[in-house]
Amino acid sequence: MPQLRDSGNHSTAPLDAHTKDEIQSFARIFGIETEYGVSVTGSDRPCDAGQTAMMMFQPIVAEARSTNTYIENGSRLYLDVGSHPEYATAEARDPMDALALDAAGELVMRDLALDAQRRLRSIQGAGSTVHVFKNNVDSAGHSFGCHENYLVRRFVPLKTIEQELLPFLITRQLFTGAGRMGEQGFQITQRADFLDEAVSSATTRSRPMVNTRDEPHADPDAFRRLHVIIGDSNRSQWATMMKLATTHLVLCVIEQAGREGKDSGFARFSFADASAANHKVSRDLTGVEASFDMADGTVMEGGAVAIQERYLEIVERFVGQHPEVCSSLPRTDVHEVIRQWRRVIEAFRSGASETFADKVDWLAKRRLFDMLRNRAGSRLSVSKLEQLDMDYHDVANGALYASLCRRGAMRTLVNESQAHEAIDVPPHDTRAALRGRFIQSARSHNAQYSCDWTRLSLTSPNRMDVTLLDPFDAQPVPHDTRGFAVAKSLRWKTRLHRRLLILVGRIVTAAQTSPRYLAIICDWSCCALGGVHVIASAPASMVARIRSSRPPPEARIGISG
Repeated sequence: MPQLRDSGNHSTAPLDAHTKDEIQSFARIFGIETEYGVSVTGSDRPCDAGQTAMMMFQPIVAEARSTNTYIENGSRLYLDVGSHPEYATAEARDPMDALALDAAGELVMRDLALDAQRRLRSIQGAGSTVHVFKNNVDSAGHSFGCHENYLVRRFVPLKTIEQELLPFLITRQLFTGAGRMGEQGFQITQRADFLDEAVSSATTRSRPMVNTRDEPHADPDAFRRLHVIIGDSNRSQWATMMKLATTHLVLCVIEQAGREGKDSGFARFSFADASAANHKVSRDLTGVEASFDMADGTVMEGGAVAIQERYLEIVERFVGQHPEVCSSLPRTDVHEVIRQWRRVIEAFRSGASETFADKVDWLAKRRLFDMLRNRAGSRLSVSKLEQLDMDYHDVANGALYASLCRRGAMRTLVNESQAHEAIDVPPHDTRAALRGRFIQSARSHNAQYSCDWTRLSLTSPNRMDVTLLDPFDAQPVPHDTRGFAVAKSLRWKTRLHRRLLILVGRIVTAAQTSPRYLAIICDWSCCALGGVHVIASAPASMVARIRSSRPPPEARIGISG
């Protein structure tokens, strides 16, 4: 993900009342970035992953003139380093919204792959098949990631996150691990053998569990982006929802402790060696047999289950003391999340983990592999199981996961129609709604534009920028009612027109103009989509600047509150 604001940048204005309220609340922004693996089988001649990925993105390049674009649901679609197609969900305030966007990303990748496959078969043989893997390790042993993003309050030190959150992230893989079959046997997680640091700002030369590169994607004086790398790419929708929701609850405890200057209770779970603990969790299929050397010199027995039980206990008590946490997730029942969390931990504690084989990826795989071994005995090779493992994660031409869902052997929370809808419809309660409407309007008017997480830009024939620093703000309200009155008095054809007119109104405000001045008509049809004639009260000097090829500095102000 591009670094839009580095750690040295700060907001140009003091925090407003709305942002201060957000800092004090338990509201959160969620996002998931998924790197996909690509391969081709059955072609008449070799076709490497890079060629295939570029072929997949040919329609994107034809439309956007780049392999990096944003789609109408507000999400980012691009080719990452190493020719990995990557999809980053739009900002979501609820795990269920993030899940729907993630499911939409699977469909987007599937459609790109099948379209490339049709073209590939015309030139490299009818047997050419494009595989797109939502997993974390390819057949050659290369690792790629699924990264979670959480907006956290700036007052929480990164050291606190390392000490108090990391043990939870490592041990939650008990129910969020995707599972991996390899020559060394079966493991709970796909990433454990590839993560060599606990916390780091690097992503390529080393692979940390938590990335500390300071990319707030919001007001940097108020928030930072917590970039979690340790998680697996899940096919299980339940696991995806649970890893977001439970992590949110743990972060709520940590943030409230920071507000009150109190101990969260999590610091005592810090590992002496996070990487070693991660390896142990991945290899302990019982969840209760591993022991961990702790940072305070003690030894914790009882495996990942023991750590998770203690985190759950603190979270349950916290939610009881702060019932307002329940309203922090608009569409997810916090009490149900806690109930599911307790049930899965108790299942491992009692030795009945197989009861969650329809919800947890690695348990679903292990159940299937054990069944096949019982049928085939020694005739079933490890390489065959590895093939089945890859098929489970193939979103384009895989059959295994879809078969499990059809038979009810894997539970889903978002159906295909909801996933299809999420391709075009952004979450309505984050700034993704503005980005999505902007993209839809720009495309419908054949306007040239660009955007990123915090900026919307019309690029031709004149340039116009809008900055959106508040990720919670889906319906920004201008700061000054005079500027808004100017915009409100005008007629507009599209919702984007309204946003542009509001911006023009704020130009008036920024220039400290007075309604006493005679109204002057400025033709901004070359800037606004479809043509808008703006009537604004302004002195002649201001009009001259507005008419220039680029809006004046006063104009380039955000529309978010």
